[in-house]
Amino acid sequence: MAGVRVTDEAVHVAAVPRQRLPLDVVMAQIARVLSENGCLRGWRDELLDVYGEGRRLCVLERAAMRPLGLLTKAVHLNAWSPDGRLWLARRSDTKATDPGMWDTLVGGLASSSEPPDASLVRECFEEAGLFAADIQDRSPLRIITRLHRRLPEGYQVEDVLVSDCVLADSVVPQNQDGEVSEIRLATIDEAWALLQADEFTQEAEACILDSLALRCRTASG
Repeated sequence: MAGVRVTDEAVHVAAVPRQRLPLDVVMAQIARVLSENGCLRGWRDELLDVYGEGRRLCVLERAAMRPLGLLTKAVHLNAWSPDGRLWLARRSDTKATDPGMWDTLVGGLASSSEPPDASLVRECFEEAGLFAADIQDRSPLRIITRLHRRLPEGYQVEDVLVSDCVLADSVVPQNQDGEVSEIRLATIDEAWALLQADEFTQEAEACILDSLALRCRTASG
């Protein structure tokens, strides 16, 4: 395939100027070949940014990111109630990754050329029916960890970004996209019990622990 060179140590991918093949086109061809050969779990028709050496290089079909071990960026929202309980969402049993596990109220991948804040606002509506006004007082997104783990579909390399907010009592989250089977409020003790029982996704666990630590520091300070 034009733009692809395989060696014993690595697979090298580059644009092919002489054939007028920019890197985006080469990567799209790679994704199609992987799909045609049964190496992808479905096809999302969603483009994500591909990063290398700290900069955006091109875009790629979402379903091909983890099979190729490429970096993704996930945005999460820790949503608290005014009385100090935490909103949690249980992932649908049909999710390809971590089905049925507990998660932050909102969590999803940042799409191509979409600022992380815009991705979070979009995900807030899709996963919890929240509008921008409902989360206007949230904290700035912060990177808390970079996950590395093997998954059935490939290898996850993911920057996890999280924001915290307090939802008004009048705001009741409701899933919109069918990817959440249950939303509930949990006391800190209940959330801690779920953490100890490994009922959360790794990303959610990191986000919730970070939020709990932040609230403890704020309370003691």
